[in-house]
Amino acid sequence: MIKESAWITPCTGIDDGAAEFVKHISVKGDIKKAALVVTAIGVYDAYINGRRVGDFILAPGCTAYNKRLQYQAYDITGMLDNENELVITVGKGWHRSRMSENRPEINTKPCALIAQITLEYKHGKTETVCTDKAWKCRRSRIVFNDIWDGETYDASLKTGELFDVKEAELDKSVLIEQEGEKVCEREVFLPQKLIITPKGEKVLDFGQEITGYVEFSVNAKAGETVELSCGEVLDADGNFYNDNYRSAKSKMKYICADGKQTWKPRMTFYGFRYIRIDAYPGDVDADNFRAIAVYSDIERSGYIKTSNEKVNKLFENTLWSQRDNFLDIPTDCPQRDERMGWTGDAQVFAKTACYNFNTKRFFEKWLADLRAEQRTDGSIPDTVPNFWKIMRSSAAWGDAMTVIPWQVYLMYGDKKTLEDNFDAMKAWVDFMGADSLDKYLWTCPDDSDKMWRKHYGDWLALDAPNDGWRGKTPDNFIASAFYAYSTDILVRAGKALGRDMSEYEKLHGNIVKTFKNTFNELTTQTEHTLALCFGLTDDREKTAAKLAKMIRENGNKLKTGFVGTPYLMYALSENGYADVAYDLLLQEEYPSWLYEVNHGATTVWEHWDGIKEDGTFWSTEMNSFNHYAYGSVCGWIYSHAGGIRPDENAPGFERVIIAPVITGKIDGIEVKYRSVKGDIVSKWQNTPNGVRYEITAPVPITLIIDGKVRELGAGSYTFGG
Repeated sequence: MIKESAWITPCTGIDDGAAEFVKHISVKGDIKKAALVVTAIGVYDAYINGRRVGDFILAPGCTAYNKRLQYQAYDITGMLDNENELVITVGKGWHRSRMSENRPEINTKPCALIAQITLEYKHGKTETVCTDKAWKCRRSRIVFNDIWDGETYDASLKTGELFDVKEAELDKSVLIEQEGEKVCEREVFLPQKLIITPKGEKVLDFGQEITGYVEFSVNAKAGETVELSCGEVLDADGNFYNDNYRSAKSKMKYICADGKQTWKPRMTFYGFRYIRIDAYPGDVDADNFRAIAVYSDIERSGYIKTSNEKVNKLFENTLWSQRDNFLDIPTDCPQRDERMGWTGDAQVFAKTACYNFNTKRFFEKWLADLRAEQRTDGSIPDTVPNFWKIMRSSAAWGDAMTVIPWQVYLMYGDKKTLEDNFDAMKAWVDFMGADSLDKYLWTCPDDSDKMWRKHYGDWLALDAPNDGWRGKTPDNFIASAFYAYSTDILVRAGKALGRDMSEYEKLHGNIVKTFKNTFNELTTQTEHTLALCFGLTDDREKTAAKLAKMIRENGNKLKTGFVGTPYLMYALSENGYADVAYDLLLQEEYPSWLYEVNHGATTVWEHWDGIKEDGTFWSTEMNSFNHYAYGSVCGWIYSHAGGIRPDENAPGFERVIIAPVITGKIDGIEVKYRSVKGDIVSKWQNTPNGVRYEITAPVPITLIIDGKVRELGAGSYTFGG
C-alpha cells in the first residue's frame, strides 16, 4: 500500500536539524476507519492536530537500511476532525547520524518521507492521501540531532515558513512491514539526590543507569538555555565523569521560550545514570527533572531470587543491561560513540536474554538483518547493521548466525526460526571451512603483532599480556573450536527440520578429530572451557580437573574474557565442579561479578575492573559500565543453579528438564520462567532436615536430582526437607 506513494524530500536543505512535513487533510463524511502508514530516511514522529500518533519512539527502528526499511501502520480513526493538520517530523536517526558515516550509500541519503493515509467512510467510499509534491515542509525547532551527540531544541523559534518538497528517487523495494518490537517509553526515575561535586558541578543522580532521556520543566525567559551532559559514574573524587564516552558529546540542549515549559528529546537516546546541569535558568530544583527509560517492548519472562542479596543485585543489573541495550537491536553499549549491534555480545548473551524476556520477535527481526548483511561468501560482519563497514568476520562473533537461531528455537519451539535461517547458518559454516589455511580447522596467518587482527580472540580476558585487550588463548584455537560448535548446531538444526545432515555430521567428526590432534596441549582457562563445552577433549575428567585447579590456584578467580566467561560455569558444573562454579559466582574480590555489585554497579560492566579499588578507571578507550555480555552468567543460574531448561527433543518447553545444582554455599535459589506453555518454577532450600524442593510446570517434567531421573506429569510437587 505505501509503495503507491512517492518519496518526498525538502527542496531546501535542513542541515543538522529535523524537518517537518506538513499536510492538510479534509474529512468529507463520517469515518469508519482511518489509517496512517509511514516510514522515513531517518527517524520520525507524527502528530495530528497536535496529538501524537502512536507511541513508537525512534520509528522506524534500526535495520540494514540498504536492504530493509520497516514501515509502521497506525490506526488514527479517533484522531480526526473535519479539518486536520498532519505533521511528521524527520530527524537523522541511525540512518544519517555520525555513526553511519562509513557507509555513504546509507548516510548520504537525503532527509525523506513516504506515507499514505487511508480514509474509509461509513457511506462506503475510500479516500487515499499519498506523499507527493503537494505536501509542504518547514524547519522544525529541533535545530540539531545526532544519535551519538544528542539533540538541541530551540523553543524560542517561530513556526517556520512552509516551502515546497520534491519527489526523491529512492528505492521502494527495501520497504517491509514492521517486524520487530516497537521501541517505547518504559520506567520513569526521579532524581535520588542533587549533588554539588568538589568541582562545584550540579549533578543529578537517578540511582539507576538507563537508556533513554531526561524530561524537565523550567520557568524561563526566551533565549535562556538548559544544557545537560550525561555520565555513567562519578570519579574517585566524586566529580562528574564521562571521558569513557569518547567522542560522543551526548548533550541535551534546550533554548527556552517565555514562561513555564516542559521538554524532552525526540530524535535520539542517551545512556546515563548521572546528569550534569551545565546551564539552567535560576535555581535548580531536582523535582523538575525525571529520567525516562526507552527500550524495545519486550515482555519480562524470567525471575531469579536467591538467599544472597548481592547475587540478586547482579541479576537486577543484568536485567537493566539487557533493557538498556535492547533498543531495537542488541547493542554493546548505549552511551559512547558506538551503540552497535555487535554480534559477539549478542551470541554469548542470547540464552540469558531469552530467559529474562520474551525476545523471539526481537531476535527474529535482527536475524533477518544478519541475513541481509551476510556476504556472498557466507561471512558475517562483526556488527549488524554494519554501519562501520567492518570487512572482516571474526570467530565467536559471526557464530551469532548459528547460535542465536538455535537458542530461539529451543526456547520458543518455532521451526520457522530454523527454516528462515538454515541456509544462512549453512553458509556461515561453509565460510569457516573455506576461509582456513588448514582442512577441518579455521586457521589464519599469524598477525599477532597487529592491533586489529582478523579475530578478536578472548576479548578483554585477564590473561592478556600487558593489561591489553586480547587474552592468551590463540585465535586459531578459538576459531577452530567455534567451527566445531557451529557445525554441530547446524547438524542439529537440520535434523530438527528433517534434512539429511550426513555430510555435515561427517564434517563435524573430522573437525573434532583434527582439533584434538592439533590442540592437544591446553593452557588457558578459556581453552579448557571451550574444549569441555564443545566436546573437544578426549579426557573430560582430566580437562575439568585442570580447569578447576587453575581457578583454585588463582584464588577462586577467573581469567576469562568475552569468549570464555559465558561458557565457564557450564564447563565446571557439568563436569563435577559445581562447587568451583559457585565459588566464582560468590567471589567478591576482583575479578568477579560481585566486585561490580560492591562498587555500586546498577548494570553490568564491560571490564572486570572498570573501576579499580582506588576509584580510578581501567581506561577511557574501552570502559563501558553498561555491557550485558558478562551478565550471561544468569543463563547458568536459570538453567543449572535453578535447573530449568528446555528439552532439545521437545523444544519450546513441550517438556521441561528441571535439574537444579545444589550447594551449601547459599541457602537457596528460586527461578521462575514464563515459557510459551506457561509458568515453570524451580525452588530449592537448604533446611536442617535436608534440601526442600518445590517445582511447578504446565508440561511433563524430567526431574534430575543427584543424577537420579524421575519422569513426572504436569503439576506442582513438593518433596524433601
